[in-house]
Amino acid sequence: MAEEHLTETVFAQIGNKKDEHFQAVSTPIYFSTAYRHEEVGLTQKYDYIRTGNPTRDILEEGIAAIEKGDRAFACSSGMSAIQLVFSLFKKGDHIIASRDIYGGSFRFFTLFEEKYGIHFSYWDGQGEGVLTELIQENTRAIFIETPTNPLMKTTNLQCTAKQAEENNLLLIVDNTLYTPYIQQPIEEGADIVIHSGTKYLAGHNDVLAGIVISKGKTINKQLAYLHNSFGAVLSPFDCWSLMRGMKTLALRMKQHEKNAKLVISYLEEHPLVTKVFYPGRGGMISFEIVKEHLVNPFLNTLNLFTFAESFGGVESMITYPATQTHMDIPQEMRESYGLSNRLLRLSIGIEHANDLLGDLKQAFDKVSKGGVL
Repeated sequence: MAEEHLTETVFAQIGNKKDEHFQAVSTPIYFSTAYRHEEVGLTQKYDYIRTGNPTRDILEEGIAAIEKGDRAFACSSGMSAIQLVFSLFKKGDHIIASRDIYGGSFRFFTLFEEKYGIHFSYWDGQGEGVLTELIQENTRAIFIETPTNPLMKTTNLQCTAKQAEENNLLLIVDNTLYTPYIQQPIEEGADIVIHSGTKYLAGHNDVLAGIVISKGKTINKQLAYLHNSFGAVLSPFDCWSLMRGMKTLALRMKQHEKNAKLVISYLEEHPLVTKVFYPGRGGMISFEIVKEHLVNPFLNTLNLFTFAESFGGVESMITYPATQTHMDIPQEMRESYGLSNRLLRLSIGIEHANDLLGDLKQAFDKVSKGGVL
């Protein structure tokens, strides 16, 4: 992580001092879809909203600087950000991807294999020798989540970046769970970073957004062309909302992590919990409950935690990956790498920790006393 005070300052100041006309403190929102041309063949900086927008430019410049990239591209969702990046590849190309991966990404990769002939191999993120064995003549990139979703595995970015460079491969990192407050993959050697901005960056469960950050003239140019051609760009209002959320990211991440570590201490000692997964930083935790049939009773007795599919908001949420975020991955495949039907994922919010612990305690108590063990 960069110097903490600098990181906090950059987040808090994103979008500031960008209004050259009226010196507005809050970044203006430019809704116009079209811009007047002075004469034939002569335009100002903007002509059409899909190609460029002042509010989107400010967001993209800000997140590119934070992630230490050259360019950023604000997309209409996290999945459209992934689609943008993987549109760099062509039929016959081979990609190595994280084994423990978000179900939506797996679904997208399966679709790419079936329809476009882009092939994928999966790696658990551990062991340089294993990674080397997966590299083929047509391998073009390594895509990793670190931490992974939902088993919270981390990968050594510097070692992976070294292997990618030695084999002339792009290193693409999904940095959604850690955010640039904790981890800046480009500083560790990545070429492209992806975020589901819907999660921690926006932080309030009210914005759908994706971000791609890249480094290198060739990649920047290719992504800019594809971004404009596909048109899955983020609207001006959502760009403004995302910036507003990012201003408090450092504060929120501190509280997410502080609360998460207290919840971990509680879960690790509970007799109904067999395993806890935590990557060491951040606000995401997964745990296995002792019996699969306890999952539904446990979910039904929670009061403060919301049973929902997303994460990264100020409110605490709980997800059951087997039927929600990872249902598109066949059960046999999920279980082969440790994602069982007993796994629950927690997104720890910024509420008072005692209230979170109290809610978990009363839920476990009711399950225990309900005679369903």
